[in-house]
Amino acid sequence: MSLTLYNSLTRRESPFEPLEPSKVRMYCCGVTVYDYCHVGHARAYIVWDMVRRYLMWRGYDVRYVQNFTDIDDKILDRARETNSTMEAVAERFIDEYFADMDKLNILRADEYPRATHSMDGIKRLIHELENKGFAYASSGDVYYSVRKFDNYGKLSGRKLEEMEAGASGRLETAEIEAQKKQDPSDFALWKSAKPGEPFWESPWGNGRPGWHIECSAMVRDCLGETIDIHCGGSDLTFPHHENEIAQSEAVTGKSLANYWMHNAFVTVNGRKMSKSLHNFITIRDLLEGNWSGDSGSEAGDKSKAVEPMAVRLFVFMAQYRSQIDFTEDAIASARNGWNTINEGLLFGLRYADKLSWDVEKTGQDTKAVQEFQAAMDNDFNTPAALAVLFELAKELGKESNILVHQGKTETAPELLQQKWLTLVNLAGVLGLEVQPEAEADEAVGGLSDAEIEAMIQQRKDARKAKDFAEGDRIRDELKDNGITLIDQKDGITIWHRG
Repeated sequence: MSLTLYNSLTRRESPFEPLEPSKVRMYCCGVTVYDYCHVGHARAYIVWDMVRRYLMWRGYDVRYVQNFTDIDDKILDRARETNSTMEAVAERFIDEYFADMDKLNILRADEYPRATHSMDGIKRLIHELENKGFAYASSGDVYYSVRKFDNYGKLSGRKLEEMEAGASGRLETAEIEAQKKQDPSDFALWKSAKPGEPFWESPWGNGRPGWHIECSAMVRDCLGETIDIHCGGSDLTFPHHENEIAQSEAVTGKSLANYWMHNAFVTVNGRKMSKSLHNFITIRDLLEGNWSGDSGSEAGDKSKAVEPMAVRLFVFMAQYRSQIDFTEDAIASARNGWNTINEGLLFGLRYADKLSWDVEKTGQDTKAVQEFQAAMDNDFNTPAALAVLFELAKELGKESNILVHQGKTETAPELLQQKWLTLVNLAGVLGLEVQPEAEADEAVGGLSDAEIEAMIQQRKDARKAKDFAEGDRIRDELKDNGITLIDQKDGITIWHRG
């Protein structure tokens, strides 16, 4: 089987063939660090984390780079609002970004370049564009001459005549810029300094870079002139990614990326997420329960806190190129789905000793692995991949119930070990893992298996001595610690957590 990807550039699916065998160079457009990340960011970075994990599982050596935009009008506005500085705002929200993404079990990138740390590469690229006739200086600014690049629009499919003026993608003083531009479609590579704002020295005067040139320079500095995969949200296709292509390829004469991948939007109850509609949900609020849903429920209800793994599952319930709607029903479904998978993942942790599993065995369910790989090889069809996980988890859940009530399983222990190892492996490819907090919950009160068995024996001794009050007390204590006892007809007491 070969991995097939949908390439936004060619608008079709094609087999994935990296530039170098077994190596992948992957760049993801990161956040502008002026605020907390929202559920749209969660989807994007969970998706690209999944792609990276799967490529690694398939045996590729992946170098994954994701940038931070740490100089921007929005950052400067936030600094003014909070009587702070650009640097302080950026540092704060970079820290907040990592706090959120770590909770969502998103692997750290191999490198996180920042725009402010990439000025030499940015200025070098602008200088080369100017020398090749693709850029011009105007009153302290530098602009890209869009009409000089013959293939402009090849990613977005837009014709130049249909494009709106001011394709910078950022808030700008349109009238002043219009006077400086040779063509309305041209976009800024370098902006002259405004009074009181940070600036860097350059051949064109003191100023700061435009948004698009930052990523072109960081891709080149970190990964080279041509990379395998460039990814980001579908909102970045135009103008950001279109402009990256124009800048980079005008200088190098080579393709910037062989595969362009874009994830679709998240809507909230069928509508675009925005603060004006009061449906703007940050990752922080989602995980802490500080969000209101479509039933009119109030924010701040801790019972509404969504487990990080349920958030990941919500994202994977739709294929990454399909729009996904955030609703209370969808989140409830994701929670239920995670409970099923989590129970399956806990099976081996709970019952390995009781089933006398051979810890040296590493075999897996070949059929399940093949079905999972077939789904993921089909442009990361995560809903189909999840179906494989659910089937394994439900089988383990069924056997767990039988074991608890009958003291033995219907399926041979070695086959159950095989299914459990398969579930753990495949769930891990999607970043779905039993969380430390969940593990702590499984051992409420800190009781070990040995301590539980000792208390069960104490209860048995008390009942033999007809001290039923003591026996009931021990049973209640175990129950308070999340331990359920089942007295069988043969006199054996079995137990389980939860």
